Amino acid sequence: MKRELPGAARSTELHGNAPPATGIRRFGFDRIRWPEFLGITGLHLVCVFAPWTFSWSALGVAFFLYWAVCGLGISMGYHRLLTHRGFETSGVFRYVLAALGTMNFQGGPVGWVGTHRIHHRDSDTENDPHSPKHGFVWAHLLWCLAHDPLGRNRKAAAGDLGRERGMVWLDRWFWVPQAVLAAVLFLIGGLSWVVWGVAVRTVFTYHTTWLVNSASHTWGYRNFETKDDSRNNWWVALLSWGEGWHNNHHAHQRSARHGMRWYEIDATYWSLRVLEWLHVVRNIYVPGPGVLR
Repeated sequence: MKRELPGAARSTELHGNAPPATGIRRFGFDRIRWPEFLGITGLHLVCVFAPWTFSWSALGVAFFLYWAVCGLGISMGYHRLLTHRGFETSGVFRYVLAALGTMNFQGGPVGWVGTHRIHHRDSDTENDPHSPKHGFVWAHLLWCLAHDPLGRNRKAAAGDLGRERGMVWLDRWFWVPQAVLAAVLFLIGGLSWVVWGVAVRTVFTYHTTWLVNSASHTWGYRNFETKDDSRNNWWVALLSWGEGWHNNHHAHQRSARHGMRWYEIDATYWSLRVLEWLHVVRNIYVPGPGVLR
């Protein structure tokens, strides 16, 4: 395992701040991104049929995919690997994680990573893509339904991924892995598995990951004094595979370990340790001596 010095908290691509933006109209009918609005709304509507399509096997499929697609795809892949480079792995496993990340219907890896890097650079300022300072509902949901209020190309903040043909393909066709998954689930388990394994699981993932933006910048405690409003929120951490230890993460952004006290459960970090033992990942970055344990 590789350790970093306590002061090496930020990834190199996050240096610099954008000029402040004030008086911005963030949401309105003319600002809606209709493909995202229709897709997210449609998935929520499909969940209405969940009680009539329930089966224990469908629930088991949904939970397994929630771990694989959210825990591995978003938390480990999009976030700790592609955004912050908190560990190293083979090119094949890197793309496996990225493909799993697309199945959350949160966009492709280039756009997701670019947005998150801007969030860290401008956290809880006027330029933050999803700060509760612009409204809790904005931070939780509306930001991903609206065009960027500043007209930014958020993908530009992920230029390293934008130079990879494979990542660009996944970013453009991010809906394909989810569509293939839905077809496979229908062939194996019928409509029940599709409703629970795609719609219910994706909607639950939406809200647990959005809570990191909204709740974990509103409620909780702080281990570190940072320039933003990030908080450590235990129930968000349990729902999101460790992402809710958000103040720890903002203080030590490259760290693959977000739960820094012994009782701060971080399932994604534990998964990384298992994968390290299996020689799937290597050089896991964690804070050095002097950081809370």
